[in-house]
This record gives sequence, structure tokens and C-alpha cells, in this order.
Amino acid sequence: MTITDIAQLDEIYGPPMTLAVTKVRDHITPCYRTWISASRFVILSTTGPEGTDASPRGDDGPVVRIDDPKTLMLPDWMGNNRIDSLRNIVRDPLVSLMFMVPGVKNVVRVNGRAVVRADADLLASFDRKGKQPRTVVQITVEEVYFQCAKALMRSNLWGGEDLSKVLPTAGDFLHEKDGGFDGATYDDGYEVNAQPRMW
Repeated sequence: MTITDIAQLDEIYGPPMTLAVTKVRDHITPCYRTWISASRFVILSTTGPEGTDASPRGDDGPVVRIDDPKTLMLPDWMGNNRIDSLRNIVRDPLVSLMFMVPGVKNVVRVNGRAVVRADADLLASFDRKGKQPRTVVQITVEEVYFQCAKALMRSNLWGGEDLSKVLPTAGDFLHEKDGGFDGATYDDGYEVNAQPRMW
């Protein structure tokens, strides 16, 4: 049976647990400030005319700056220049963020509206040894809440298992697309070659 309306879903699942609804805040509280400030990794989800996009973002310190209880700043450091997320935000400001911290089984979710900014003074405020992001995503927080730990408990995400030797690498994916591409050389040199382009 394919579910085609909300009433069918409600019949299957019933009402949400009370705490799942009442835990939602409309701003960054002191507890959420501490949690988000510890996160070096976030998934930014956007939507646009071409569809949806979920983009991993990471840093070696806090992945976002909390300017005030309603405002997060996410610098856009060097990437592959696809800028799918940024294109989406320019056309549809609705965003979701999922913050993760290694070893912690809860995640923190933020829903809100975003704009892409390129003010010189704002970019300069993120300066790292003379390097600045080309843009900063400013998120106005509408909802913030923690996600219960069940998904990470089930997946044992932080269990220490290392599958890097058995899964396809970036070079493997590129070689699969273009048989003439030297994926092994790409993989071998990637971490060294990426260092000058991290920020």
C-alpha cells in the first residue's frame, strides 16, 4: 500500500510523543549554544527548483558561529564550486541543519531561513591566515531541538568500525565514470593536495 495522504500516516503512527513536540525551542538556548559550539560537522539541507540538496560542512573548530540566539553564521570554505546549496538558498530560503559531534549519540537539528552574504567586513571576520570564505550563509533560527539517540544507537555510528579499506574511494567513483581516470593516484595524493585548499 502506498501512503497518499496525511490521514493514512496518522492512522499508522498515531500522535507524536509529547516531549518530541514540547522540546522544540525557537532560539539558541545556553544548552544548545554549548552543544552547537562543540560541533565541527553539520549537514546543510536545502531545496530549489531542481530538487533537494544535502551538503556536508566541516571545520577544525565550531562549524558555525553563533552571533545571537536567533542567528547562525556558516562560512562557505573552499569546495568543488558546484554551490548547489547556495543556488537553492538564493531561490528558496528554507534550510535545515543537522549538527553532529563524534562520540555523541544525539544530534541537534535547526530549521530556519537563510540568506547568502558577501559583505567584505563579514568575510573578513572569518579570516584564517589571510584566507576568507567567498560567502557566508546567515541562518535565522526558527526551530532548534535535539534528535533522540536511537538512530545512532542502531547504526553504532561511533563504534570505531573502519570500513575505509573495503568501500569504494573517491578515485574509484571517478574511475567508474571515466575508465581512463587514474583513481589510485588521485586517492594517494588527495589529502596532501587538498591541504592548501582547505580554507
